[in-house]
Amino acid sequence: MERNLKNVLVISFGFLLLFTAYGGLQSLQSSLHSEEGLGVASLSVLYAALIVSSMFLPPILIKKLGCKWTIAGSMCCYIAFSLGNFYASWYTLIPTSVILGLGGAPLWSAKCTYLTIAGNSYAEKAGKNGKDIINQYFGVFFLIFQSSGIWGNLISSLIFSQASNKEEISEENLACCGAYDCMTDATNTTGSTEPSNSLIYTLLGTYTASGVLAVLLIAIFLDQIKPDQAETEKEILKTPSFWSTFLATFQHLKDKRQCLLIPLTMYSGFEQGFLSGDYTKTYVTCALGIHYVGYVMICFSAVNSLCSLLFGKISQFTGRKFLFALATVTNTACIIALLLWKPHPKQLAVFFVFPALWGLSDAIWQTQTNGLYGILFEKHKEAAFANYRLWESCGFVIAFGYSTKLQVYIKLYILLSVLVLSMVTYGVVEYLEAKSSPGTPTTTKKENVGPVTQETYM
Repeated sequence: MERNLKNVLVISFGFLLLFTAYGGLQSLQSSLHSEEGLGVASLSVLYAALIVSSMFLPPILIKKLGCKWTIAGSMCCYIAFSLGNFYASWYTLIPTSVILGLGGAPLWSAKCTYLTIAGNSYAEKAGKNGKDIINQYFGVFFLIFQSSGIWGNLISSLIFSQASNKEEISEENLACCGAYDCMTDATNTTGSTEPSNSLIYTLLGTYTASGVLAVLLIAIFLDQIKPDQAETEKEILKTPSFWSTFLATFQHLKDKRQCLLIPLTMYSGFEQGFLSGDYTKTYVTCALGIHYVGYVMICFSAVNSLCSLLFGKISQFTGRKFLFALATVTNTACIIALLLWKPHPKQLAVFFVFPALWGLSDAIWQTQTNGLYGILFEKHKEAAFANYRLWESCGFVIAFGYSTKLQVYIKLYILLSVLVLSMVTYGVVEYLEAKSSPGTPTTTKKENVGPVTQETYM
């Protein structure tokens, strides 16, 4: 096997093992640690730490440690979060959430840098276009990585399904599920009594082992950057200082198009936060039990992955306006239906319809918003995508931050309001673009595709 491809596969399967654990844990935080909102508070802190981390840590760590050991070290931050869940309290989960948040940005930046170097190295030897090889490597990575949402949630559901203490749900308890939840801990455990400690420890042990395997895979099998590739690495890492990055991020807000895209970017964080923090807790865990959370999130992940691939292909034919309209209509219909629906175990299929439709919408928000940033701000991509990460993370922080303070119906109204505002401001951006280049339809502009600098995944 060609050495560079081997390294791509090592990184891909390392991330698969790591995010199998993290993805499953994130989906369970609001249900597993519901006391005083500890679970969602930890997620809010985690994304706040990610904002700080993404500003200055990646270039510093990659220069000091190199890509390989930055990846391995950052993965250890994720393992710390798994360990913090063994004895979940404000003194263990919050600090380990901060550690994970600080390790998140260097992990993804080092991975992107490594794949870019590997792609350029192989292209130079084979006499091929560097960007084509880089895009192929990223394609292989995401093909393998995207399935982590399925495996992590499948493990949690299979383990929690072993519980022998499932109870029949009373109509009185079901009345506390859904949009007009009772804001009590009963909301979290009506479907079944809380899983036994032995099952929880089995799950956390499995997740921790998966993270340790990821670190070992990287440490043993991933090749270090060769001396002849050092110049390439230095070129890629010629990043501005923290203060210049910080200033460039906020100076980019002078572009009114960027300001108009803030609601849309924050909505991406709001809608993902609602699904993983509120839907899993007040609809699924409340009415069906915690052992169904994994199955429901598998449905979301599977549809999301397939639609991301599909919409990435068909956007050149439909244009982004049609896709944004489709996502808006789908999300609006889901929000209204969630406001009206009273979840009941007899309506099992409905619990899976919502995450499937949410996955379809989220695929559009992710692919098209990223593409929109790349097209609109082609000359200032670094500052633009720094803003993207900043405002999406702010959406996560706010969504998880108020999760335990408000009833679900209020959160749904907030979600709907932000969605409407997002589409109004997005419409203004499209109008400004059409006005500035009347002879060139915005959907036909080509983005100068280069190596991805950092994804929005954790």
